[in-house]
Amino acid sequence: MYKYLPITDVYAREILDSRGNPTVEVEVTAETETTGKKITARESVPSGASTGRFEAIELRDGDKDYFGLGVQKTVDHVNTKIREMLLGMNVLEQAKLDRAMVELDGTDNKGNLGANAILGVSLACAKAAARHLKLPLFRYIGGTYAVRMPVPMMNILNGGAHASNNIDIQEFMIMPVGARCFSEGLMQCCEIYHTLGKILKENNMSTGVGDEGGYAPSLKSDEDAIEYIIKAIEKTGYTTDEIKIALDAASSEWYSDGKYILPKRGDSLSSDELINYFDKLCSDYPIISLEDPLSEHDWDGWQNITSKIGNKVQLVGDDLFVTNTKRLKKGIELGAGNAILIKINQIGTLTETLDAIDTAHKA
Repeated sequence: MYKYLPITDVYAREILDSRGNPTVEVEVTAETETTGKKITARESVPSGASTGRFEAIELRDGDKDYFGLGVQKTVDHVNTKIREMLLGMNVLEQAKLDRAMVELDGTDNKGNLGANAILGVSLACAKAAARHLKLPLFRYIGGTYAVRMPVPMMNILNGGAHASNNIDIQEFMIMPVGARCFSEGLMQCCEIYHTLGKILKENNMSTGVGDEGGYAPSLKSDEDAIEYIIKAIEKTGYTTDEIKIALDAASSEWYSDGKYILPKRGDSLSSDELINYFDKLCSDYPIISLEDPLSEHDWDGWQNITSKIGNKVQLVGDDLFVTNTKRLKKGIELGAGNAILIKINQIGTLTETLDAIDTAHKA
């Protein structure tokens, strides 16, 4: 198996993502020098609906096409500057390739070339290398220790920026912590999801879905949403010992001038009041994970909530950490949060993503 596999072509195009918005797809081709065998891999770049302020910059065209969301400029960066630099480089040297693109961009947030340009190339290179080595991608990235699957978190009810209803919390998820394996947990979640739809329909509630596939009815309160989920769990034949609840508050969307303005219910809360609210929710309901319960700017609040309930609840930094090792290290030093959500598009390269994962594991 060749240790040097030069890149012979890099090509990007504009495609549509699952929300019908433009994104970047990149093809990387590498070729063995002795046999001339070509290895080609393709990857597209994901994009979030609610994004953190400190994420790497996703470059958009800003013109009249696709309401300014086009990515032709990003595509051009891949097909010119990035391509010219990477031709002849070894596709098997992931860290070197990623570092070269970051240096070519020259900014802290990848604002020149666009994180979506760099990420598409980074991932396509990884897939090409894995294909050459005849390894599945997870094994190429994770090595010998890529042997564990996570407990799935299934998003079954939407609010916030993901739905046009009156619920402020963005995602209500279920976690099958009692399942013996991933496939059993997946089955349990699917059963509960369909049961929830039947319960909503029986109560004359909308069973239309939100931006990420969860039901999006208008309910009396966020607590009402949790109650409906618990009914679905129990009606399906499970208990809240077997199935737990996780929430993504996406509270950075609420934060303004030191206050949290919950737009759909119209409440204004201080950081301490919001912490007390989540503390009560976690005491009253089988909630074991809170994502972004406080703003990406509210470091003091994150320290306070971690001190108060971090011993019993997973406090996940998404907008807070944005898969950025520097911000993660700050959170570790301050005791702000106790978990990180990994999103490769937030930082822009596979290598930097793996650095964040390694930092989290060590802490």
